[in-house]
Amino acid sequence: MSDIVISAKDLGLTFQTGDGPIHALKDVNLDVRQGDFVSFIGPSGCGKTTFLRVMADLEQPTAGTITVNGTSPEEARRARAYGYVFQAAGLYPWRTIGGNIRLPLEIMGYSRDEQARRTADVLELVELGGFEKKYPWQLSGGMQQRASIARALAFDADLLLMDEPFGALDEIVRDHLNEQLLKLWDRTGKTICFVTHSIPEAVYLSTRIVVMSPRPGRIADVIESPLPRERPLDIRDSREFIEIAHRVRDGLRAGHGDD
Repeated sequence: MSDIVISAKDLGLTFQTGDGPIHALKDVNLDVRQGDFVSFIGPSGCGKTTFLRVMADLEQPTAGTITVNGTSPEEARRARAYGYVFQAAGLYPWRTIGGNIRLPLEIMGYSRDEQARRTADVLELVELGGFEKKYPWQLSGGMQQRASIARALAFDADLLLMDEPFGALDEIVRDHLNEQLLKLWDRTGKTICFVTHSIPEAVYLSTRIVVMSPRPGRIADVIESPLPRERPLDIRDSREFIEIAHRVRDGLRAGHGDD
């Protein structure tokens, strides 16, 4: 079996609008390997989120091809091959945290016992054990986002798609959740595709960093991280980390130069 989870070949997406076409993605070629943590970084409007939505079958490409686990994004979605974490936690305020996590499991027809087991397991995984009966409004923003991640993990898909999940949080909370996400990735071995605007976040989290140019979104650089899998926060002060961050910044500048 191939270890390529996502494969995009000459991928393009053009939106037709009343003011003319908008070229969101053009000539995107990328393979994401099993167990990778891939961050997508670039200026606003460069197609990062659009690319993630194409993977999830939420947008349809107008050129090229993309496969997820060797199948079309639609087939992958129907097979529940991925969990998706949005920018906002998106928790239903009238359901408890446990009820929010159980919702996709209810829809998928899991038994009550299996729902309870999976909910308890993922709450422990994101360090929210004991909060199952709380309501979203009783939790901080960071805790709500961890609950959102738990919901995406509940049906145990091997692929996790994350669209700037920590973008609205303050730096201290964000640092803590970055650490937790790395531990979670290490424990579960999942493949993660992660959209961010933050250079330090991209460098800290990723095995590979995909730098995207302004619209039409193209890949300006793909950086393989030499950092070890275990990364304390103070690795951000290391020479290697700073060098990678410089390369990301240079890629962002070069991409702007092509516009």
